Amino acid sequence: MNVFYLPKNYRNSFTEEIAPSLVLGKRAERFFKFTIKESTRYKMKAQNLQVIYEKKTLGEFDFFVEDLQERSLLHIELVYKFYLFDPSVSKEEELKCWIGPNRKDSFLRKIHHLKTHQLPLVFRKESEDILHQQQMNPRKLKQKVCFKANLFVPKTFKKTTYELINPSAIVGYWMHRDEFTKEEFGEGSYFSPQKKDWPVDPKHQEEWKAYDNILQEIEYLFKHQKAAFIWRKKTDNSFERFFVVWW
Repeated sequence: MNVFYLPKNYRNSFTEEIAPSLVLGKRAERFFKFTIKESTRYKMKAQNLQVIYEKKTLGEFDFFVEDLQERSLLHIELVYKFYLFDPSVSKEEELKCWIGPNRKDSFLRKIHHLKTHQLPLVFRKESEDILHQQQMNPRKLKQKVCFKANLFVPKTFKKTTYELINPSAIVGYWMHRDEFTKEEFGEGSYFSPQKKDWPVDPKHQEEWKAYDNILQEIEYLFKHQKAAFIWRKKTDNSFERFFVVWW
């Protein structure tokens, strides 16, 4: 699987207004599109093309991008995920241990879906019409994946090294409810953002809550079997991001 690396140099700042109802995945797509637009190397050709056959949606292509430097056309699938490392899943295979906050998703499951469905969709007969409309030949396309992840490791061994992932993707830690004690976390201020705001830097948050108040929000989420994503503003004005899980 070939990796696509986003350009890092922007000519302008992102100023597009995003509707409050827009979900996390679609927000990531907006930022991806902006990055391509700001690049001098790449040009957006098409995005979110649905493959519909006999009134049934078989899938959707994320992006088709022209590489002006290499003079090639790229089919790029964008992935933006939050994963927790749970060592109890496997003692032998590290990659098996990266799971979603509510254990409904995993890194390897997503990779399998990319390999068996999303990327092969280009070569299915049902995709010929939509690609022909865009004047694209599937045999001349280069396929790549832009996989962005925010990773969280167990609170009790944050300094453990992980050989098979990018260490810069580790942005916080996670814990069980009984670890979120008032003795350790009583000081400081807290906020639990909605999922669509998870990528936001906590330093931009203006209103914060005390430990007892955020604990009530955590308990509410637990009743619905949802992990709580928490921003913490410490007494020295530094910030932390972590999950408190219900399982």
